[in-house]
Amino acid sequence: MRVLPEWPRDTIAVLVTADPALHAIPVSWPVRAGDKRILLSLRNNRGSLARLRDSAEVALVILGGGNVALSARGRAEVIADPMPEAEDYVAVAIAVEVIDDHRQGAFLVDAGIQRTVVDEAEFQYLEARFATLREMAREGK
Repeated sequence: MRVLPEWPRDTIAVLVTADPALHAIPVSWPVRAGDKRILLSLRNNRGSLARLRDSAEVALVILGGGNVALSARGRAEVIADPMPEAEDYVAVAIAVEVIDDHRQGAFLVDAGIQRTVVDEAEFQYLEARFATLREMAREGK
């Protein structure tokens, strides 16, 4: 896989950081910002944020609808601290260096991780952060 595929908006991915031990956390709604760039929002009190500030090498595992199954490995950097309109989050860009294609001929990923909204205000906040990241991607940030 040479370029990142498109994935559904409500995709949940897993961000892997190291210190040197590996740490993995779920992240909501990563944004494809180009063939080799991904944007995501991280709460500013996350241990993963501290780790990627210390060591920029990360991996993002995406299992999403439309048969998207990949690991994007590269370097992460904070591009907005805080995020516009979201004081408790930062925007992170991953410059993807390697895309590991995990699709298999015998299996298809029909749908990614699914979840049910139980807090409408938090869901609206997530939608707003996603919109901000999409705008940042359009602006080339």
